Amino acid sequence: MSISGTAVALPRIGAGTHADLAPLQWVVNAFNVAFACFTLVWGSVADVIGRARAFAAGVALYALGSLASAVAADVLWLDAARALTGIGGAAIFSCGAAILSTVFDGPARARAFALFGTVAGVGVALGPSLAGVLVQGLGWRWVFAVHAVALAFVLLALPAIARAVAAVTAAPAGTGTTGGGRIDVPGSALFVLAMVLLTTAIVQGSQWGWGSAGVLGLFLGAVVVLGVFAAVEHRSAHPMLDLGMLRNRRFLGLCLVPVAASFGFVTVLTYLPSYLTAVTGRGTGAAGLLMLLLTAPVLVLPMLAARLVSRGVRPLALVLLSLACLVAGDLALTLLSPSATVLLLAAPMLVTGAGMGLSAGLVDGQALALVDPAKAGMAAGFLNTLRLGSEAVAVAVYGSALATALGTRVADGIGAQPGASRAGEVADRAAGGDLAGAAELSGATDHRAFTDFLAHAYDSAFHSVLWGLAAVGVLLSVLIAVLLRGSTARTTA
Repeated sequence: MSISGTAVALPRIGAGTHADLAPLQWVVNAFNVAFACFTLVWGSVADVIGRARAFAAGVALYALGSLASAVAADVLWLDAARALTGIGGAAIFSCGAAILSTVFDGPARARAFALFGTVAGVGVALGPSLAGVLVQGLGWRWVFAVHAVALAFVLLALPAIARAVAAVTAAPAGTGTTGGGRIDVPGSALFVLAMVLLTTAIVQGSQWGWGSAGVLGLFLGAVVVLGVFAAVEHRSAHPMLDLGMLRNRRFLGLCLVPVAASFGFVTVLTYLPSYLTAVTGRGTGAAGLLMLLLTAPVLVLPMLAARLVSRGVRPLALVLLSLACLVAGDLALTLLSPSATVLLLAAPMLVTGAGMGLSAGLVDGQALALVDPAKAGMAAGFLNTLRLGSEAVAVAVYGSALATALGTRVADGIGAQPGASRAGEVADRAAGGDLAGAAELSGATDHRAFTDFLAHAYDSAFHSVLWGLAAVGVLLSVLIAVLLRGSTARTTA
C-alpha cells in the first residue's frame, strides 16, 4: 500500500505543505529509492545478525518513519521520513522472505509463499482505493498513520516470530541466524552508492532528459561503482553478495521472472488507468473498478498455484505459463480502442493479471529453496533488489517511451500552428492523461477537435509501447527458459 497508494495523496500533500513539484514527487521516490538500495544489504545483514533480529529492526524503522511522515511539518521532513520508511520496508521484505524460507519446508513453504504473494497482491490492488478513502475522509496524514498502527501489531508478534525461527535453526531466540561472519561494510556502502546513483538517474531521467549530462553522469557513476563493488566482493572473505550464487543458472533464471513481470504487468498497472480515462472517456471511478480485472488474478492465483504444486504440477511449468500469459496479455491489450467495451477489456486484463498471479510467491519459494539456508537472506535480498529495481526501470522506460511516441505524433499534428514550439510540453501533459490541459497548452483554436486528436495520438502511442513491452517479454522469457532448462539438465545428470 505504501508503494501503490501514496501517489493518491500527493495532490493533498502538495496543497497542505505548499510543496514544489520536485520535492513532492520525492515523497514517492524517496521510499522507492531507499527500498531498492537497501534490500540486498538487509538480506546480507540478516544472515549475520539473525533474521528475526533484522526483521524486528526493519519493523521498528518502518513504524518510526510512518509516524514521522504522519506528523511531518514540511515536505522535506516528509521526504526524509519516507526514505527512513523505505529502509525499514527493505528489511521487512527481505528478512520476511528469508524467515518464511527458514521456518517452512515442502508443501507448507509453497503455501506460505503463496499467501505472501497474495497479501502483496491485496496491497497492490486495494492500496490506491484505501488511500483514497483515507485522504478524502480523514486527511493525507492518515495514509501514513495507518501504516504505523499496522506495524504496532507486527511489533507485538515479534517474540513469536523469534521463537519460531529459533526452533528451526537452534539459535538463541531473537537471533535466528544459521550463518555467522561479519557485516561487509565496504561492500554494503558501495552497493548502496551504486543503487542511489542508478535509481536517481532513472527517476530523474524523464525530468532532466535521458541524454542530459546529469543523467548520463549518474549512469556512468553507477557503472563505475558497481565495477568497484564486484572487485571488492570478489576479494572479500565475507561478501555482502556471494557472486558464486549467480553461477546457479536455475536461481538466476527464477530471479529474472519478477523482471519480466515488471515490464509485462507493473507498467500496465501504472499506465492503463490513464488510457482508460483519457482515451476511452471513462471516469476515474469506473477506471478504478475496471482495474480490478487486472489485479483480481493476483489475489486468487498464488494460492491456486501452490495447490497445483502440492498435487504434482511442476513449479517450473507454472513459471513458464506465467511468462506466456504476460506476453499474450500485452499483445491482447493492443486490441483496445477508444470504443473498447468492458467485455473486450476483460480478457487481456485477466490474462495479464494471471501472468503476475501465477508466479507471485511461487518464484520466491522456488528460488530460495536452491540456496544454502545460511544465505537465504542474501538470496532474498538479491531477488527483491531485481524485483524493485526492475519496476523502477520498467515504469521509467515505459513513461519515457510513451511520451516520446506521443511527442512525435503531437509534433506532426501541430505542424506550423502557434503552439508548435510547445509540442514537447503538450506531449508530456497528454502522456499524464490530462488531454484537456494539453489541448489548452497547445494554443489550438478548436480545443474539442484537438482533444480528440490527442486521444487518437495517445491510443496510437500506447499500442506502439505495448508492442515493445511484448518484445521485451519474449526476450526475457526465452532467456529464462534457457537458464531453467540448462540447470534442469545438469541436475538430472
